[in-house]
Amino acid sequence: MIHAGYLVNLASSDPLIRVRSIAAFRGELERALAIGAEFLVVHPGSHRGASPEAGIDAFARGLADAARDLPAGPVTVLLENTAGAGDHLGSRFQELRAIRDLAGSLTALPTGYCLDTCHLLAAGFDVASAAGLRATVREAETVLGLEHVHVIHANDSHGALGSHLDRHANIGEGHIGRDGFHRILTHPKLRAKPFILETPVTPPEYLKQAAFVAALQTILLEYNKFIAYAPNL
Repeated sequence: MIHAGYLVNLASSDPLIRVRSIAAFRGELERALAIGAEFLVVHPGSHRGASPEAGIDAFARGLADAARDLPAGPVTVLLENTAGAGDHLGSRFQELRAIRDLAGSLTALPTGYCLDTCHLLAAGFDVASAAGLRATVREAETVLGLEHVHVIHANDSHGALGSHLDRHANIGEGHIGRDGFHRILTHPKLRAKPFILETPVTPPEYLKQAAFVAALQTILLEYNKFIAYAPNL
């Protein structure tokens, strides 16, 4: 999996930004194919004062333009949810679904979704609580289809619930917290999916974060097995 550059803004209607974004994303697609990448993650971008509907249309058509005459390959473009700051698209599942539906009618390039835990919380999805996580997964299943959610970015959040602040924190050190990640990592409908860290740490600390996340998942899975076999103890 690779991530497209953050300057790509296919949702923009500005002619210059649009031409540059389509060309840049075409380059991302070609590099993804060259290395045999399975997934290419991209942010939906900003409609920059137009309307969400205009931004959705611009993104889908920009994606189709970038993919025109692209050689066949294994890459699937994943639309990543956002924190919803300013005019950015993708903080609502309905927007992500609308982009994918329209893109599907314009290009044969396969698309799916990548969900970021920090962005979910900042956008107003209470993934830090048990009830909120259940509601979020239920909505994702209904609107997006969990089979189309291929990757989860595991990031804690410096911003509070609904803050629209896109600032990642180390796992267990933000508003999702250790207990929140316990539940996310071991949710029966999420735990088999790939989790990728994007936490703001140096490489040695990153390895510690990865080990910490793996430990959280293992501890909870073993606990759940114990409860299943000995529910009355």
